[in-house]
Amino acid sequence: MKLLQGSKYLWLLPEHDTSQALRFAASYNISFPLIQMLITRGFTTTDALDVYLFGSKQDVPHPSILKDAQKAVDRIVHAIDQQEKILIFGDYDADGITSTAMMMNCLLLLGADMNFFLPNRAHDGYGISVKAVKRAAMSGYKLVITVDNGITAFDAAKEAKNSGIDLIITDHHKPHDILPDAYAIVNPHQSDCPYSYKELAGVGVTFKLLSLLFDKVNVPLPSKVYELLLLGTVADVVPLTGENRFWVRYGLQQVNRQESYPVTVLKRNGRLDKPSISSLDVGFVLAPQINALGRMEDPRQAVAFLISANKCDVDKIGAILYELNEARKELERSIVTEIETAITEKKIDLERENIIFAASSIWPPGVIGLVASRLVFTYGRPALLFHLSDDGLAKGSCRSIPAFNIFEALQSCSHLLEQFGGHSCAAGLSLKQENLPKLKCALEELISSQLTDFDLQPKIKIDAEINLSELTKKFITDMTLLEPFGNGNEQPVFYVKKVSLVQPPVVLKGLHVKCLVFADGIIKPLIFFNRPDLIESLLNRGNEPFDVAVYVTENYWNGRTNIELIGIDIT
Repeated sequence: MKLLQGSKYLWLLPEHDTSQALRFAASYNISFPLIQMLITRGFTTTDALDVYLFGSKQDVPHPSILKDAQKAVDRIVHAIDQQEKILIFGDYDADGITSTAMMMNCLLLLGADMNFFLPNRAHDGYGISVKAVKRAAMSGYKLVITVDNGITAFDAAKEAKNSGIDLIITDHHKPHDILPDAYAIVNPHQSDCPYSYKELAGVGVTFKLLSLLFDKVNVPLPSKVYELLLLGTVADVVPLTGENRFWVRYGLQQVNRQESYPVTVLKRNGRLDKPSISSLDVGFVLAPQINALGRMEDPRQAVAFLISANKCDVDKIGAILYELNEARKELERSIVTEIETAITEKKIDLERENIIFAASSIWPPGVIGLVASRLVFTYGRPALLFHLSDDGLAKGSCRSIPAFNIFEALQSCSHLLEQFGGHSCAAGLSLKQENLPKLKCALEELISSQLTDFDLQPKIKIDAEINLSELTKKFITDMTLLEPFGNGNEQPVFYVKKVSLVQPPVVLKGLHVKCLVFADGIIKPLIFFNRPDLIESLLNRGNEPFDVAVYVTENYWNGRTNIELIGIDIT
């Protein structure tokens, strides 16, 4: 691997075996730079390429392999047969919302007597609680099913047992060393669960359980589940590898073949007029609108939005989603600006500190996770942001880099925390505000002992070099074979050498830089989003060539399409 320093990022350049790439390009009839990208990512055999490019349902494990799945299904069937009241307890994010919508959509079809509850992020907090179980018992519920939460709900599980409620926990978050005392727990991360694929989202676990249930009652699953599975999986940023990759691809095929009215409204809100959508459209345009309700207000209307047959209701809630998502964007921008100012003024000193650690009583808890993600990408180091609440607690969101497992780090600091949970690169936590300095010191020490300066330097991985002349319609068509893009299967980053400006760059909305570049006898549009820092450097270039790291996309405008370069960095 070669290294090249860009204006903002350190570029990691691959070294390819050209002869192997040429053989694969000829064998699979795929554009040479894309084959180079696949080799860079470890697909170096025909078997590996075949599974990646042409994976089928036969490669997906059967849901019965999930520990406790059959036990859970039998209990649900009994509850439906006996007309016992069933409560679905979800979560306020898009994964929890789509999981809840899927359960409601499917179990109502089977005649269940049921309802659902989604907690309000600000008032109820995360996950099923003792209070929620007591309310369920008073309302006569005999079966409670959690979706996308519950794996650390020890007190709630105990209360359910004492109240005569059977609790089925379906979750995908990593458990602690012990598990809640529930009737059944369906979570592939359980240490004794033989299910081979561990990366399902909460909606993926819900889908597997419902697949097994509908197999048992010999009824086909409604097609709506594939749309919900697509939305929730992409929104939760789980790896789009293996089984997730298959189901997201399948869901995109279904949605692009027959679009539901809620998807039509989400596309209209996001000004998407493309003939077909991609996983990136789902992740950046559709899913954030669903998430907006849970981040800014009460998430329960989002379930009705997703599964209602009443177009007037969908339109009404869709308008709310649009307004809340626009407000969320503005809040996110203001918090990013505030933190970047603190970094500039050395109030957060990245020359001495290994993490971005900040707190405020005015930052909404539903937005700080998004801000943390942006900071990690920009600065290449873990970010922990906290909402300081009136009850003396700090409620935080963490995002990390691959080299530092934030979940394990929080485990080692658990004596300072009231509650925590999550994954290796993302977690949520709460702690007493007076423990914030201790937590920061503990994490700083862990990072200092585990990571080097190189680990903490902002980087981009280049997948392959490309010439502008190679950006043809076939190239774009071939690139769709590599989709869906997302976590674990990132959008390819290409390296274009020695491009020159055709005309001076222009700044759009004070944030984005747009220009035309020339190389290999070809002119292409190039736009840098959120990189106003580049304008002076580009203006000073004149006719001097420079290298650029880019994404390659198709831009749709007024019914016409053209290939566009989305810039990331320049040398």
